[in-house]
Amino acid sequence: MPTRTMLKSKLHRLCVTQADVNYEGSLTLDRALLDAADIVPYEEVHVWNVTRGTRLCTYAMEAPAGSGVVCINGAAAHLVGPGDLVIVATFTTMTDEAARRHEPRIVLMSDDNRIKTIAAEVPGPSRRGEYQC
Repeated sequence: MPTRTMLKSKLHRLCVTQADVNYEGSLTLDRALLDAADIVPYEEVHVWNVTRGTRLCTYAMEAPAGSGVVCINGAAAHLVGPGDLVIVATFTTMTDEAARRHEPRIVLMSDDNRIKTIAAEVPGPSRRGEYQC
């Protein structure tokens, strides 16, 4: 049976708090953010850097809940640094039938890495006025 790879969840516009090039790898995220986006430790995550335009794949690690930590580790710290705005996304594979009904979990963030809202994806430039650069 054919399958499709679909967006599972997204943390939209996190601010990177730390970078540790000497750590083995990964992206360390506040546990509350992992829970909100249905991400488990060691799950593959895509990191899209809004500030620099870079993209990478790594895996998630857990920081204490409420800490606001968004720390990029290892070689990825050359592509993402403190203060950068990033989007963290996960994907899942499902049947074509399930994909046609699927709605991803979109977590919109505040400037201090707190959850602003969990909402449906809005296509196009509709959110343009919500963010300051």
